[in-house]
Amino acid sequence: MIINLSETNSLVGEWLSEIRNVEVQHDRMRFRRNMERLGEVAAYEISKTLEYVEKEVTTPMGIANCRVLKSQPVLATILRAGLALHQGLLHYFDKADHAFISAYRKHNHDGSFDISLEYVSSPSIEGQVLILSDPMLATGASLVKTIEHLEEIGKPTHIHLVVAIACTVGIEYVLRNTKSNLTIWAGDIDDELTAKGYIVPGLGDAGDLAFGNKLQQ
Repeated sequence: MIINLSETNSLVGEWLSEIRNVEVQHDRMRFRRNMERLGEVAAYEISKTLEYVEKEVTTPMGIANCRVLKSQPVLATILRAGLALHQGLLHYFDKADHAFISAYRKHNHDGSFDISLEYVSSPSIEGQVLILSDPMLATGASLVKTIEHLEEIGKPTHIHLVVAIACTVGIEYVLRNTKSNLTIWAGDIDDELTAKGYIVPGLGDAGDLAFGNKLQQ
């Protein structure tokens, strides 16, 4: 299932306009906060799909019957670009366990790149709902490789991918190469991908915009 959060009118469109805008992107704090907001909206929408149980809560005036999550999801993100989006999800799923994955494009001299995955830190995800965040779903290669490594740790019952911008090519690649129960939540979906694997119009390099330029080691 694919959900484009921009298909209906909401503040998501306002935040995305700032995230994409070169005149606003220089404000790193604003960029990170808007990413957090997207994560918060996605968290709320995902929460509607989860299982709940009845719980009695004692108030100063009596007993209230409340509906609470049956179990917390596991929040996972790809370092470093996913941290702001992950923080937005954490604002809502504030009791969740967390997984962190270092996956990045390692560029070659000919302009091509390989996906390098060097670090995975994760709790048990066996039988859990997994929410995996990454700002950009471009080629889909890093997300597929991340899911493969996580599933070596355990098989989640469902995976929710949360991205700010997705490309149709990347969506198709992920769906074609992932056997898990999967839902993709995208702030918006663009159709064009360059030969070097960048989304057009996209927004640029989300990690650099949030945290500053990096050197390629």
